[in-house]
Amino acid sequence: MRLRSLATAALAAALAAGALAPAAPATAATADQWGFAYVNDPTVPAWTVLDTTRQWGSWKTAFPAAWAQGAKLAPGRFLVRFPQVAAGARGVPHVTPVNRTGHYCEVVRWYSSGVDQIVDVQCHAPGGNREDTPFTVLWTTSSGVLPAGTAHAYVQQAGGALVQSYNSTGAANGIAPGGVGQWSVKLPGVGLAGVLAGDVQVTAVQPNAAARRCKISSWSAAGTDVVAHVSCFDQAGAPATTDFALSYHRRRAVIGSLAPPSRFGYLGTAVGGPTNDNSVLGVGANTVAALAPAGRYLATFPQLGVRETHAQVVAQGAGANYCHLTQPWSTALDAGVDVVCFDNAGVITPHRFLATFTSRV
Repeated sequence: MRLRSLATAALAAALAAGALAPAAPATAATADQWGFAYVNDPTVPAWTVLDTTRQWGSWKTAFPAAWAQGAKLAPGRFLVRFPQVAAGARGVPHVTPVNRTGHYCEVVRWYSSGVDQIVDVQCHAPGGNREDTPFTVLWTTSSGVLPAGTAHAYVQQAGGALVQSYNSTGAANGIAPGGVGQWSVKLPGVGLAGVLAGDVQVTAVQPNAAARRCKISSWSAAGTDVVAHVSCFDQAGAPATTDFALSYHRRRAVIGSLAPPSRFGYLGTAVGGPTNDNSVLGVGANTVAALAPAGRYLATFPQLGVRETHAQVVAQGAGANYCHLTQPWSTALDAGVDVVCFDNAGVITPHRFLATFTSRV
C-alpha cells in the first residue's frame, strides 16, 4: 500500500507540474520535437522504461541515455513520458491498440511536465468498459515551410473548432462539420496533382475519457489539396461528437521528419498508387496479404525494419468498424505489421485500413 501511495503521489506531482509548465516556442523546421514508443505492459508502475527496441525520439541527440517511460494511472489509463522534449499542448499524438480482443484507445490530453512531454491515453474494451491493452503511441510537433517534393500536415479539432494547425506548405488548413460525429479536413497543397498520395492517420481525443474512436471514412485529392473525411463513434457504435487529432505525411515519416529517418513507408488497402510508398523501393513496394480469420491482414514493408521502429494503423471506410495491430510488428528487415479489424461488438471482421511504418534511421 505504501508503494502504491508513493506512485500515486508521484503521478499527482507530474500532473500538477504539467499544468504549470510553460510551452517553449518552436524554432526549427519539421519536426521540432517528436517521440514514439510501444507500451507492451500497460500495468507497470511509475515510471517504468518502455520497450527500448520500439521507441526513439528527438531527445536522443542531446540525451542519448534517456528513454521514454510509462505509468499506469487507472484501469485502461496510462501515461507515456517522452523525456526532454516538453512542448505543452502543441503538436499531435496518435495511438494504436495492440490486441486480438477489440480493445480500442483514445488520447485524453498531452502536456508538459517539467522538461518532459506527457501523453495521457485511455483504453476501452468492446462495450466501453475501461480496460488495459498494449498500444503504440507517438507525439510530434512541427513548424516551418518545407521545399516541394515532401509534405507534412496536422490539425487538432476540439469543441468543433480548429484549435491547432500545421501545414508544411505554409497554407492554412480547414475543417468543416458534417453530421453528428463527422468532419471534413482540408489540407491545401500537400498532395500530388490529380492523384491520391501519402498517408493520413486520425486519433480520437476525449478529455473526459469517455469511450470514443475515430476513423477515416474516405479521403480524396482535389488538385494538390488532400480532403479527409473523419467519422467518430461511441461505445455503442453510434456517431458521436468528440475531439480528434489528424495528421498527413507524404514522402516523409509519420513523425514529420526526413533524413533521418530514411526508411519509412505507408499503404492504404484498396487505394493503391502513391498511397503505397516505400522510401527505399518506391511506389507499390509494400504488400498486404489476408490471414485467417477473415479480417486479419499482414502488411509487409520491405527493407524498412532497421534499428528502432514504429507502426500506426487506422480504419478506412463506412460504418463503425475499426482496425488496429494484432501483435508487435516484426523486427526483420522486411517488417511485418499484423493488422486486425473488428465490428462494434469486437468481432473480427474484414475492413479497409491505412498503415504507416517508420524506422528511426
